[in-house]
Amino acid sequence: MADMMKEWKSDVLEMPIDLYGRSDCAQPRTRAQYLWLVYSFFFFIEPILRHSAKYWAEQMPVYALFLGLYVAYVQIPRNRVRLWIVAAMFVMGVLAIPNNVGGSSFYIYVAALLPFCVDSKKVFLGVMATEIAALAVESQLFPGNPFNYLITGFFVVVVGLSNSFIAENKRADMKLRAAQVENVELAAVAERERIARDLHDVLGHTLSVVVLKAELAGRLIGRDNARAAAEIADVERTARTALAEVREAIGGYRARGLSAEVEQARQTLRSAGVTLACESAPPSLRAREETVLSLAVREAVTNIVRHARATECSMRFGTAADGFATLEVADNGAAAAGPEGNGLRGMRERVQELGGRFVFTSGAGTRLLIELPRVR
Repeated sequence: MADMMKEWKSDVLEMPIDLYGRSDCAQPRTRAQYLWLVYSFFFFIEPILRHSAKYWAEQMPVYALFLGLYVAYVQIPRNRVRLWIVAAMFVMGVLAIPNNVGGSSFYIYVAALLPFCVDSKKVFLGVMATEIAALAVESQLFPGNPFNYLITGFFVVVVGLSNSFIAENKRADMKLRAAQVENVELAAVAERERIARDLHDVLGHTLSVVVLKAELAGRLIGRDNARAAAEIADVERTARTALAEVREAIGGYRARGLSAEVEQARQTLRSAGVTLACESAPPSLRAREETVLSLAVREAVTNIVRHARATECSMRFGTAADGFATLEVADNGAAAAGPEGNGLRGMRERVQELGGRFVFTSGAGTRLLIELPRVR
C-alpha cells in the first residue's frame, strides 16, 4: 500500500483534463459530461424493488453525496483534488454495498475517472484489481443476486480500459501539441538570432567602409577635390547598398556569391591601405555553405579594417585531408585584444551549425581558419 501511495504521488499529472480528455478547462462545461451519470442507475434498482419509503430515505443522502462528488470532479480542474474525489467514491462503494448492492456502481466511476487523474498504468491496473477483489469479497460477505456483482465487474473492466486508452491518447496529443509550440518558439528564437548576426555582419562591414571613405574624403578636401568628390559619391553608393542588404537580411539573407565577396574585400582593404593576396579561387559550394563563407570573409575584412592596423592580408581557399572545404584569412596586424566579439561569435555559430570547424588565433597578426564539410 505504501508503494502504491508513492506511485499516486509521483505519477499524478497536473493536467486539467475533463471527462472527455479535453485540456481546455476554460471552455464552458456542457451537459454531455453529466450523461455519465447513467451508470448510477444501478444504485436505484434495489430501492425500486423494495417499495419502501424508509429505504428510499436512507439511500437518497448516499446518492446526494455521490452526486456532489461527481459535480466537484467535473468543475475542479486540479488533479490532486480529483484523486481525493475518486478515493472517496471508492470508499462509498465499499460502505454502500452492505445496504445496497447497487452501491457497487460507484466502482464503475472510480474506473472511469481515474485514468484522467493518473498517468500510470501500474497504479490504474492496481486500483482495478483492488475493485474486482473488493467485489469478490463483498459478494461472499453479503450474498445476493450474483448477476449484480458480475455486471458491475464487467463495466469496471470495460469502462476502465476504454477510458485508459482515451486518456493515454489525449495525453500523447497534448505532449505533441506542446512540442509543436516549443518548436515554433525555438524557430522564432533561431530566426531572431540569425537576423541579429546578419545585421551585425552586414552593417558592421558596410558602416566601416563608409567611415573609412568619409575620413579619406575629409583628408582629401582642399588637396584633391576631384578624388574627394569621388570618395563621397562612393560613400553614397555604399550607403544605398547597405540599405538594400539590410532589407535582404530581414527577409532572408542571400549571399551575392563568394567570388563577389572576395572582390569586394579586395576593394575595401585597398581603401584601408591593406594589400590582399588571394592565392586560390573560391570553391564551388552549396548556397548555404557559400553564404557562411561569404559572411565570414566580410566579418574578417571588417575586423582587419577596424582593429588590426595591418598592411598585408592573405586569403586562401583549399581542401583539408578529410575533404572539408577550408578558408584561411591571415594578416600582419596587431594581435586581437579582449573577449570574443559578436562578429566572431556569429561566425563560430554559423560554422558549427553546419558541422564545421572554427579556429581563430591571435599573436603575430591574426589567423582565421574555417573548415566546412562538403555534401557529396
